[in-house]
Amino acid sequence: MSNATSAPTNAAALPEGWEMVVGLEVHVELDTATKLFSGSPNRFGDDPNTHIDPVTLGLPGALPVLNRKAVELAIRLGLALNCTVQSCTFHRKNYFYPDLPKAYQISQYDQPLNVDGFLMLPGDVRIGVERAHLEEDTGKSTHFGGSSGRIHGSDYSLVDFNRAGVPLVEIVSRPDIRTSDQARQYVNELRSILVAIGASDAKMEEGSMRVDVNVSVRRPGEPFGTRCEIKNVNSVRAVGRAIDYEARRQIQEIESGGTIRQETRHWDDAEGRTHTLRAKEDADDYRYFLEPDLVLLDPDREWVESIRTSLPVLPAARRAALAALVGIDKESEAAYVLVERGQDDYVAEVVRAGGEAGRAVVYVQQAFAEEGAKPRVPAADISALTVLERDGKVTATQAKTILAEIVLNGGGDAATIAKDKGFEALDTSAVESMVDAAIAAQPDAWAKYCNGEEKAMGALVGAVMKTSQGKADGKVVTAILQARRSK
Repeated sequence: MSNATSAPTNAAALPEGWEMVVGLEVHVELDTATKLFSGSPNRFGDDPNTHIDPVTLGLPGALPVLNRKAVELAIRLGLALNCTVQSCTFHRKNYFYPDLPKAYQISQYDQPLNVDGFLMLPGDVRIGVERAHLEEDTGKSTHFGGSSGRIHGSDYSLVDFNRAGVPLVEIVSRPDIRTSDQARQYVNELRSILVAIGASDAKMEEGSMRVDVNVSVRRPGEPFGTRCEIKNVNSVRAVGRAIDYEARRQIQEIESGGTIRQETRHWDDAEGRTHTLRAKEDADDYRYFLEPDLVLLDPDREWVESIRTSLPVLPAARRAALAALVGIDKESEAAYVLVERGQDDYVAEVVRAGGEAGRAVVYVQQAFAEEGAKPRVPAADISALTVLERDGKVTATQAKTILAEIVLNGGGDAATIAKDKGFEALDTSAVESMVDAAIAAQPDAWAKYCNGEEKAMGALVGAVMKTSQGKADGKVVTAILQARRSK
């Protein structure tokens, strides 16, 4: 398999007759106060090697004690992903871990906590979740010297054990993803769920959510091809770019007469390409065996059901509820943005207060980006403004000005602000006169508009808005021009 400089650039579309098969392994640090098997703090950003203890350092005689909160959060995640929660065991995964002093990782192997779930994507695409199991994180190695920040070519390395032992859930999807867009949607939806249920902050920039990407290619209908794993892709954008590159690299290799070997690869975001790291290990290479210091974990059914009933409404259901309330597509940008900010409840308050639903969505999405989940402006004030604009008492431009003042002051009566600023609606006859004057002043633009050049209407609308000093409603002006043309 070649790493030649002629390897393909990133592109979403594959050559005709090929499809990609993608599965994701997402590692998520759980939001607990302490580590998975010890009482050391689970906290990001502190001085290196300050959150360590005998268990973290693997000292002789140190025994692991399972963190109940980590189990609870893992169960919450499993239930949110429609998994079956089952009794499970812990294994030692043996490997040369320079960033785990005991030289093995405590993980789950053939009996994971959560199995057989799924996650729905836009377009009712169902992505299976094979398992979501508990394990401990490794420490963090930093390589110095050289130019890549990798161990190869570096002068020396330092290890920070603060992260070693932090509780992780590894979410393993089934190979159901067929495009890089679906992969990005999967990661985004998973991140939204994690934050909504309080399992993790899911900050990829801090490493609390990391993605390994498994990519293979095939002709449609053929068996799965040989997969390559791309490790630790650290942004949603990079996930898409890495998948597109790797799929096209494999196709190029096959079409040139080569073969794909199973291996682990590194994504270089600056170069926009993957590089070979090592031949891919199989489960046998890790020499799994039961962790002798931990017993079977068998979550009580009543406890699991109490966790289930405590789950909040998940983002997909909230988007659907918002869409039904205000008449927008549940997969629209507005639905995603408002739910991600947690402002869907606020929009509902505006509507319940008598506000016009469509304008409520636009106002909140555009004006409250910095306000957080619960804007400080009373919903009734926004509701009143939507009604003013709906009823033609103020124009869209004037409404934006009033909205900006309401947001700045943390509230305000829209009608009073409109009066103070001298905003008043022009009656239709006045606007019609201005439209006729604009047509008379710009006969060329009017002729082009009448001949089907829609862009020519902009000059006529602009002339009316200038004459009216912005008081004319652009929608009314447009409607009058369309009526004039149809005569």
